[in-house]
Amino acid sequence: MSGDKDRLGDKLRKKEKAEEDLYFARQDKKKLEELKATQDADIPRGRCPRCGQELVEVDREKVKVDVCKDCRGIWLDAGELEALQREQADHESWFSHWIRTVLER
Repeated sequence: MSGDKDRLGDKLRKKEKAEEDLYFARQDKKKLEELKATQDADIPRGRCPRCGQELVEVDREKVKVDVCKDCRGIWLDAGELEALQREQADHESWFSHWIRTVLER
């Protein structure tokens, strides 16, 4: 009879532990969502994510890319990398050509 009592106590402790883990997982998820929202708001659109300076649109191989005049960072929007690759398919390596033209500025 006392063995049954211990098994029930173990199950209750496991249930309490599972509920506690679930509570903290929900709290962590909520905090991560809040942190992500504040980080997204910290970097204004049109600014370099690295140094915060204004980005300038530059036409490269018929594709407009964002370039930071301060740190010389190059930022691509969705699909721009693929577009650059298509433009250079028949010529030298698209990446080497693109880097060369960016460095010439």
